Amino acid sequence: MTHKRPSDKPSFDSRRSSDKRQIRRVHPLGLRVLVRIKKDLNVTDSGLYLPEGAKEAMQESIVAEVIEVASALDSDTSEETNVSGVPLGSTVLIPKTVGVRVPWDEELRIVETREILALVDEISLT
Repeated sequence: MTHKRPSDKPSFDSRRSSDKRQIRRVHPLGLRVLVRIKKDLNVTDSGLYLPEGAKEAMQESIVAEVIEVASALDSDTSEETNVSGVPLGSTVLIPKTVGVRVPWDEELRIVETREILALVDEISLT
């Protein structure tokens, strides 16, 4: 298997520099995934509003969505294969201090798959 080349998938960040629009696309390598941290509301279970960052200071782990995975192109079938082992689009639980922050977006982190604590299934109860 060989590493895939950039495709025409949507970008994760776009910025304007004068009249030009700059698009950045992140392709994790090895056993890594790109996650977007899910922001939690600053409200307690009983409905009290907390100061900015107070809830995060108490947490040991955070919830994130996997938005890109490491993949390779199978030379025999020309199909793209997820080599990270973590499903694209899944919700994961990671330690608060883990991963490498992406410089242009504070919500994005590149995380090694061995640092992912759990896959999270969100079920709506009605």
